[in-house]
Amino acid sequence: MRQKRAKAYRKLMHLYSMSFGFRQPYQVLVDSEMCKSAVTQKLDFAKQLHTVLQGEIKPMITQCCIHELYLQGKTQQPAVDLAKNFERRKCNHREAIPGDECLESVVGDKNKHRYVIATQSHPLRVKLRSIPATPIVHINRSVMVLEPPSDITLRAKLLTEEQSLHATGQDLSLVDHPASEERPKKRKGPKGPNPLSVKKKKPNTVDTRKDKGLVAATAVTMGSKRKAEESEGEADEDDLVGSAIQNEISLPDSAAKKRRKRRRKNHTASGASIETSEVHVNT
Repeated sequence: MRQKRAKAYRKLMHLYSMSFGFRQPYQVLVDSEMCKSAVTQKLDFAKQLHTVLQGEIKPMITQCCIHELYLQGKTQQPAVDLAKNFERRKCNHREAIPGDECLESVVGDKNKHRYVIATQSHPLRVKLRSIPATPIVHINRSVMVLEPPSDITLRAKLLTEEQSLHATGQDLSLVDHPASEERPKKRKGPKGPNPLSVKKKKPNTVDTRKDKGLVAATAVTMGSKRKAEESEGEADEDDLVGSAIQNEISLPDSAAKKRRKRRRKNHTASGASIETSEVHVNT
């Protein structure tokens, strides 16, 4: 098959699948005349159908059509053998009727079962063109051909497209139904940092040596401050005493008592030093 024709057939089957719901494997209804022509032209029937329809196929034949082949005798035995390989489609006819009438009744007014019709009967093809969404396949000079869509099929395609664009009453009822109302969306707050990217907090471990050093340093500083304060206090008291002696002013009782205590301490310390020196001399 030429590339141009294959592309056209692919587009055509895409139209049937998108607008009318055809799916693979395609169900192909074959009549008795098609089996005869396939045998006379020596065609690989299944392979040719696969290349024309651009997909998987399921060939089918009705009981009435295969009955026609049996009536023609042993001359059509190869066609009968070909038809036996197809799947049987029940047509629900108690008595066998002509193949064209049988296929027309199976397809119906709308081809609701989505059949592809493979027939060589010209009158049947004319009737099937008046039914929307009915692909027709026939053999023309040992070449299998897929007919272009009829005007009725194109009108049905436009109607389906318009219906899909405009909402129907059922769709509106579904919209107005409280169950179909949209739920209010929850507001999402600021997201926290990724726990895997956050650094772990270090434990509060303080070196005891440093603490001891700090305590010792603070003790030294506190002791030096106290000594400085005491020396400043003594100097102030000495200044007060000296000024009081010069000015002949009586000292307060607290200052006098402190002065006496200091003299006593100094006196006892000097006495103890004298005694220790005597002990050293005697030894």
